[in-house]
Parts: sequence; C-alpha cells; structure tokens
Amino acid sequence: MKILSLFSVVRGYNIPVIALAQYLSAIFILAPEERALDVILDLDLFLIVLASTLSIASGYIINNFYDAQKDLINRPNKSMLDRLVSQQTKLKVYFTLNILATLIAFLVSWRAAFFFAGYIFLIWFYSHKLKKYAIIGNLTAALLAVLPFFGILMYFKNFYQVIFAHATFLYLLILTREIIKDLENIKGDLVANYKTIPVLYGEKVAKSIIMLLTFLTVIPVFLLIEIYDVGYMDIYFYGGMIVIVYFLIKLWKAHTQKDYLLLHNVLKFLIVAGVFSIVLIDPVVLVHGRKLLSAI
Repeated sequence: MKILSLFSVVRGYNIPVIALAQYLSAIFILAPEERALDVILDLDLFLIVLASTLSIASGYIINNFYDAQKDLINRPNKSMLDRLVSQQTKLKVYFTLNILATLIAFLVSWRAAFFFAGYIFLIWFYSHKLKKYAIIGNLTAALLAVLPFFGILMYFKNFYQVIFAHATFLYLLILTREIIKDLENIKGDLVANYKTIPVLYGEKVAKSIIMLLTFLTVIPVFLLIEIYDVGYMDIYFYGGMIVIVYFLIKLWKAHTQKDYLLLHNVLKFLIVAGVFSIVLIDPVVLVHGRKLLSAI
C-alpha cells in the first residue's frame, strides 16, 4: 500500500504522459529532419527527459508536502492514501530525486545541470511561497509545466517561431486549468489562507479571467493553422475550439466542486489529446525525417 501511496503522491500516472510529450515534441517539432529512431536513441535526450521526469516527480512530492492541510478538505480520499507515507519519507525521496536529476543532467553538460537545479529551486519556491498568492502563483504554475520542454528546446537549439506558437497555446490552456483548480479547491484554500483569485476577487471575476484566457488561445491557433505548417494537426485545433466552446458553456453554469472537476478534466483531456495529436504534424517523419524526404 505504501508503494501505491507514493505512486499517488508523485502522480505516477502523469509522468509517462509528460515524457511522451517531450519525445513527440522532439521528433515532430524540434528535430523533424531526423528519423524518429535516431531521436529516440539519442542518449543525451534520454538523460534530459529522465532528469525532467525525476524533477517533476520531486515537485509533486514537495507540493503534496505543503498542501497536506488543504488536501484533507479538497481531496479527502486521495489525502488519506497519500498519508500512508510519512512526511519524513516524502522528504527523503524528494531530496534523492533532486540529487539524481541534477547528476543525470550533469552527464549531458554543466548548463543542463544548472538548468535543472534552477528548475528544482523554482518548484520548491512555488510550492512554499508563490502558490499562496493570486495571479503570480497561477503564472508560475503554468510556467513550471512548460519549462521542461524548453530544456529540450535548448538542447536542439531550435528557436523557430512555430515552436513558440505551440508553447503559447499550451501555456494558456495550463494557466486556465490552474484557475479552474483554484475554483475547485476554494474551500481548502480558504482554510489554508491561500490568496487565490477566487478567494480574493470571487467566482465571477475568476470566470471572466478564464473566458479571456480561452479567447486568447484563438491567436496561437490561428497562427498555427493559417501561418505555420502543422500538417494534419489542424484537425486537433479545429476540434479543440469546439471543446473550448463546450467548456465555456459549462463554465458559466458551474457552481459546485463537482462542476469544476468536470471542467478541469475537460482541459486535461484537451492537453493530453494535444500530446498525441503532435504525430499528425507529419506522420512520415516517424520513418524518414523531413531532410531525407526533401532529398528524394
């Protein structure tokens, strides 16, 4: 049961999706000229992805450590499972994962080690301080979610504008999800004295900000469909806009924690579907790579 508890604390169900997202981004967006097999067998890339997953897992642990009080209110069933592992054990695993992540990154380069050391510190600072404050906490949480992809971006030294359009779309979705989570967890946040947007400004203001953020997603989607070449992934973006319309309709009818949990899951589905839809950019890259195709 303790292994299951630790799996719950590090959200082991999320980690494989994040690793897959990093590899798919590398194959189809950051290094499309290379064969998929060459990218997958790149040892340095594997080490960066491994360091990312260990850092993220440790981040979930320290986040769980500081959120223990409010999670008893917001997620009583999960909280009881998480508490099967002592706080002392969680901290030991937390420090072990951080040390391993930094050492693994150092095998790639000192710059990679510095990047992940900074990332680990930022996760701790967010969990300890920043997440208790409105706006800055939400902005930082969304930034922490996309930073591992910038680690891979720096490795490939690929700074095409299309990459930042993808990153902006993902950032806006994650930022929207963070505010939805604040609405979902408002009871626990009030008890734990977290100064989130819903706590400080109310439910209506939070919903208005969410609506604005979802409208802003139209800008990167327009750029990706009309300006840049995303292949068949435009199917995902058209479908995503339909899902967002459904999301907004449900948003203004939502009032209970159950309602906000549904909205949270809709956004999570949209984000995960986006990960798998990266393959649609150019499926042939899996076999040949664009550079080889252009030479034929």
